[in-house]
Amino acid sequence: MDFSEEGLELKEIQRLEGHNDRVWSLAWNPTSTLLASCSGDKTVRIWQRSPSTSSWHCKAVLEETHTRTVRSCAWSPSGKLLATASFDATTAIWELIGDDFECVSTLEGHENEVKSVSWNASGSLLATCSRDKSVWIWEVQPGNEFECVSVLQGHTQDVKMVQWHPIMDVLFSCSYDNTVKIWAEDGDSDDWHCVQTLGESNNGHTSTVWALSFNPEGDKMVTCSDDLTVKIWDTDSITMQAGEGYAPWKHLCTLSGYHDRTIFSVHWSREGIIATGAADDAIRFFVESKDGLVDGPLYKLMLKKEQAHDMDINSVQWSSGENRLLASASDDGTIKIWELASIT
Repeated sequence: MDFSEEGLELKEIQRLEGHNDRVWSLAWNPTSTLLASCSGDKTVRIWQRSPSTSSWHCKAVLEETHTRTVRSCAWSPSGKLLATASFDATTAIWELIGDDFECVSTLEGHENEVKSVSWNASGSLLATCSRDKSVWIWEVQPGNEFECVSVLQGHTQDVKMVQWHPIMDVLFSCSYDNTVKIWAEDGDSDDWHCVQTLGESNNGHTSTVWALSFNPEGDKMVTCSDDLTVKIWDTDSITMQAGEGYAPWKHLCTLSGYHDRTIFSVHWSREGIIATGAADDAIRFFVESKDGLVDGPLYKLMLKKEQAHDMDINSVQWSSGENRLLASASDDGTIKIWELASIT
């Protein structure tokens, strides 16, 4: 899709207030209009869009389960379960029963703060990562039971994020040790192991990697870092789809000079727009460059929204339901809903 000809602006639709500490993470429900947010105030809020007014309101506050900051939240692919990861070293699983969310399972095992949680595409596996440098893979059992099937050691520092590949059961983790590690199951032994490390030696980041995201096809990945760059990686999609063994990831390009503070969040939309949220309180949008120049940039800045929040932006998330609807979360305690709209 070519966005270069379109004049686009980021319009604030609504500001959601209620958390009384920084908001760390957001997750759109894949099957409904629910949005989950989690905060340093130890709670998770569920926001719902009213069909009649199209505005969001707080439907539920999930509290008195986590005893410290809730750092990350993720809906299962069915939209029925919500996983929340906390600095209290646990991950809670919530289910909508009737009209209330109930905590149906608590996953324990990490030594300290759990930083991120992610479901695989089928909802059969859950991954968590922690400041204890480990990544855990949990298998979802009947009756909301979760069994740890693998503890992955390999990062040398705090692991900031885990993210499953959108199509294959391959897990990606990024860390304070400046690397992205890629984990896959050994076909013969069912053991999970690290199949690739993207680090400084192969054009990787030179400081903490905060987040990563995939394009819808799953053959490109974007990463963002404390080194003030965004990097695009690609893999051989034919090998990947044919299942002919592991297709390694290669550095495609680096977007530098656009950010002057840490980039905390990156998310790739279904239409191919990359959004970033950073410590300079701005949201930026990047798209593939269609200039056709031989040595020209592969991606370009399409739009920058200055002062999108009053403080650091910790999360930007495109809606799973509507194209061009984006939510952002900040240290200022608010969540904002935005629309990337044509300038009228």
